[in-house]
Amino acid sequence: MEQVLDVYKHPYDRSFPIVCMDESPKQMIKERKIPIPMRPGSDAKVDFEYERCGVANIFIASEPLKGKPYVEVTERKTKID
Repeated sequence: MEQVLDVYKHPYDRSFPIVCMDESPKQMIKERKIPIPMRPGSDAKVDFEYERCGVANIFIASEPLKGKPYVEVTERKTKID
């Protein structure tokens, strides 16, 4: 059975960095109609119709023992990417 490494029990070792990574796709949308602002005694009115403007990706990696995050946002998400 593989042993699980507890990152907080071990000091930082430059030759064996511990890296955490995640990716999150985000749909880019734009409103088709301008929302009607809130008035006293009434909620704001927002239409649910939107225009799809593609998908972007957010990549994040961090070294928790070093306290160093790396973030990259791409303008698109395609099969090649």
